[in-house]
Amino acid sequence: MQVDLRVLGRMQLIVEGATVTPGSVKRQAVLAALALAANRPVSLNRLSEVAWGDEPPPSAVANLRSHAMRLRKVLGDRLVARPNAYELCLADEELDVDRFHRLAREGRADLAAGHHGSAVASLTGALDLWRGRAGDGLPSGPALDGHWASLEEQRLQVFEEWAQARLAVGEHGDLLGDLRRHLAAHPLRERAWGQLMLALYRCGDVPAALTAYQEARAALDEHLGIEPGEDLIALHRSMLDRSPDLAHGDSTQSRPDERSRPVTPAALVPRELPADLTTFVGRTREVADVVAAACGGRPAAVVVSGPAGSGRTAVGVRAAHAVAAEFPEGQVFVDLGSRPSVTSGEVLGRVLRALGVPADEVPEDVDERAGWYRTRVAGRRILLVLDGVIRAEQVRPLVPAGPGPALIVVGLRKLYGLDDVPSVGLRRLTDSEALALLAAHVGADRLEAEPAATAKLIRLCAGSMLALRIAAARLASRPDLSVGVLAERADDGRGRLDVLAFGDLSVRASLATRVAAVRATDEVTGRILALLGESPGASVAPEQTAARLGVPAERVWRALEGLVDAHLVYRDEPLGYRLPALVSDYVAELAARPTRTGARARPVAA
Repeated sequence: MQVDLRVLGRMQLIVEGATVTPGSVKRQAVLAALALAANRPVSLNRLSEVAWGDEPPPSAVANLRSHAMRLRKVLGDRLVARPNAYELCLADEELDVDRFHRLAREGRADLAAGHHGSAVASLTGALDLWRGRAGDGLPSGPALDGHWASLEEQRLQVFEEWAQARLAVGEHGDLLGDLRRHLAAHPLRERAWGQLMLALYRCGDVPAALTAYQEARAALDEHLGIEPGEDLIALHRSMLDRSPDLAHGDSTQSRPDERSRPVTPAALVPRELPADLTTFVGRTREVADVVAAACGGRPAAVVVSGPAGSGRTAVGVRAAHAVAAEFPEGQVFVDLGSRPSVTSGEVLGRVLRALGVPADEVPEDVDERAGWYRTRVAGRRILLVLDGVIRAEQVRPLVPAGPGPALIVVGLRKLYGLDDVPSVGLRRLTDSEALALLAAHVGADRLEAEPAATAKLIRLCAGSMLALRIAAARLASRPDLSVGVLAERADDGRGRLDVLAFGDLSVRASLATRVAAVRATDEVTGRILALLGESPGASVAPEQTAARLGVPAERVWRALEGLVDAHLVYRDEPLGYRLPALVSDYVAELAARPTRTGARARPVAA
């Protein structure tokens, strides 16, 4: 019987060439534990820990025997019963982990011997076995998590050995995207930072190589509070000295299409990306998703959206910096200012000017502007980042029509009608992510000294990255201010938004921009927000709201769904809609704000 068992990703079991479903996730976890200890007995106690953790049910042994019986129907005598244990018999390399280890060993041996081409082939084969995270989809727990973590660490090491081999054969240009994506997901890998620096240097982009060193230094300081190691410092010094030892024999070679492509004069190459946040916690998966879409999508475009204060712009900018080296012919950043009135023609004009078209030569006709834009970016590695987008119409003409350019859109709301453009939605930060963000700014010791107050402050910030950054900035600026005092001030009636404003950062201002944008697009939406503001803790239903406003229920439902897309209300199943935290504070302020005659603002009569 031929068996192919794969755990480097979601579990796959192939018997005699046919894919077999092992069964429930607990049964898959038991099979994974047996496979990782292939040809050795695994005790029932160990298998119970794998399936149920520290508290197995009284029926655990009986259930395990049931799982074993069903697995034996698939695997036959490969699964052997031992005294109080089971053993899975596998031949060499019937488990993908074994094949991975063998290819990794071969690649390392070739690398050490200077056989770089063979090393690339072996290490590529090792990496190609991975289809996702090791053990993806299986229950988490101490029994197997250590195995998965060890395999993931080995994968990272093999990736960096593969990168070393590719640098040795002169593939530094083709390697840039892979290294950027690797570091976006694993920003503390010093070896990979050094490889990125060397690849950029050998591509002739010395400023980008030196910038990569500063990015590495900032990441290490932010997350670990340490300086780069001696190897990275020495590499940086060699680049400053333009050491000939860093050159590669093939570094002057380029692809045929690159040699024939006209190069934009350096003075006209736009480098408009704003600075990346120095302290950036969480959002690793989201940044990686944006990077993947910008580098490999068809079209190479992606939309980032999320609640006010969720860090949409920070994610878009971080992803743009991560891939900037892949777009050496320019990076253009346009902030639409969250204004619904901004048209696609205005955006096209702004982008054309950034690409070197004199202002007096930009066509008046919108379609002609779109044509000029497509002509100027066709086949060129140019990255466009558009922030503060409200309507799909504002950016539709800028979606890449072919290979070369890429587009990252940061939207105040979900955008519909951009064909085949994926969307990355940002959720609110979890409590653990919020704690990590605060700790990065003010230190873990200070928070650990007041755990209850810290938990209260995190709850009051409601998962908003902006609110947490403001709270952290307040604490960092006042070492004598206790977390408890700040939390009490934030919990004092409707004073939360006053506390969540510091310097030029303000949750109230962020919400005001978003609310003003949606109110400007639809009169009924503004009236619904005013109605919600009178009872910010209550939920509303379309039918009752329509009756109060004197408009059709269908119109109210569309307006409420638009508010959901703008992340200003959420569905309170089964029939209602409700304001989320922080938004309710701001909308209540609006409802309580006096009019010119001194009365409270009320919904406009129908």
